[in-house]
Amino acid sequence: MSDCCAATGPLHIAIIGTGGGAMAAAITAAERGAKVTMIERGIIGGTCVNIGCVPSKILIRAAHVAQMRRRSAFDDGIDAATPRIDRRALLAQQQARVDALRAGKYEAIIANNPDISLLRGAARFIAAQSLAVVDGNGGEQIVDFDRALIATGARPTIPAIPGLAGTPYWTSSEALSSDTIPPRLLVIGASVVAVELAQAYSRLGSAVTLIARSELFSREDRAIGETLEEVFADEGIRVLRQTQTRTVAYANGEFVLDTSAGTLSGEALLIATGRTPNIEALNLDGIGVRTGKSGAIAVDMHLQTSVPTIYAAGDCTDQPRFVYVAAAAGSRAAKNMLGDITTLDLRSMPAVVFSDPQIATVGLSEAQARHKGIDTDSRLLTLDNVPRALVNFDTRGFIKIVAAAGSGEILGVQSVAAEAGELIQSAALAIHQRMRVDGLAAQLFPYLTMVEGLKLCAQTFRKDVSQLSCCAG
Repeated sequence: MSDCCAATGPLHIAIIGTGGGAMAAAITAAERGAKVTMIERGIIGGTCVNIGCVPSKILIRAAHVAQMRRRSAFDDGIDAATPRIDRRALLAQQQARVDALRAGKYEAIIANNPDISLLRGAARFIAAQSLAVVDGNGGEQIVDFDRALIATGARPTIPAIPGLAGTPYWTSSEALSSDTIPPRLLVIGASVVAVELAQAYSRLGSAVTLIARSELFSREDRAIGETLEEVFADEGIRVLRQTQTRTVAYANGEFVLDTSAGTLSGEALLIATGRTPNIEALNLDGIGVRTGKSGAIAVDMHLQTSVPTIYAAGDCTDQPRFVYVAAAAGSRAAKNMLGDITTLDLRSMPAVVFSDPQIATVGLSEAQARHKGIDTDSRLLTLDNVPRALVNFDTRGFIKIVAAAGSGEILGVQSVAAEAGELIQSAALAIHQRMRVDGLAAQLFPYLTMVEGLKLCAQTFRKDVSQLSCCAG
């Protein structure tokens, strides 16, 4: 047993995890003169670079290219062809990029910063300023600290469906690392991961059935789920709404599901029903760190837990589970540990689902505004009113602005569009600056961009945009 502590001199910050939130905190703390010890029990880099954002977007992009070769709006003039899918080659390309990003953006930063050290092992708190770290050989090291950040992320939630345990079902990790395309894929889930991977595998050649306990994106504006369901129907993806999975069986390479919509079978089963914080091994109860109803760590506006010396960021907390939120929280937590008073403003936090068309939201939906007691005035603009969508021959989707009744202040924007993820940041900035719809409508937007649709939607509060010329200001 050895001790690692900082009795005098620079503040010692212990960070459990090496993902996006942990790295942002470590870099910020080191820049401000602290000594940082990062503790990692698994692979460096956390979820996003290794088994989340990066590999999933590579897979989705590959599937998009396959779909464009198979079918597009320009098939009258450009011959379509059935693509040959080599999943092993695609996986090798995907993994090479993941490895390069992990090496350059995580491992190298830790190795090259003299104020950041890495300790391998599983951590647990033994006091408000002390950790025990057990390595793979059972050796234990005590780490004393001035402040600590918990950034341990989350893992897929596995529902208690009879018969599921012990079968070779997929979570997102297995779906992203599989070197085969199953002939039939069953997906249990109805939100981001379920939708993104269902569409990707469908475009790569699987016959996909998506099983939704309620509706697609039931917590979002209803138009989002309805629009995406139409897209999926057009692409041959079967969506079963209001469907309960009663039992799962697996034999001879086939899953058989007994559901309220009948018996379903397939060679692969993806479970995409949410995520669970990785906090069980930390002994949080033992030192008084409170968790919320969802089991996640409760943090205040300064990212501080119920124990003053301990902060938390990322998917293990009750904050929204996006890597950019984790990174912003990690950097702010580090500043607060070192004496600043900073907060994380989520009022204008954008979110993107990388389906095709993409789904992007920011701020409040109409239902969320009503729940807060705010009267709203909203407009929904279909994409057949957006020149960029028209020249792309792809008018699937809409842009919707939710504004406060009377003042016209923009409260939220929801969009389903081919480039919704690109246009939503303009909406986020508008909300952050407390713009009103008239102010947004008066801005200059470049013609034949999808983001111009945001201006057009704002104009619909005062005008019939169908009666305007192409680029009328």
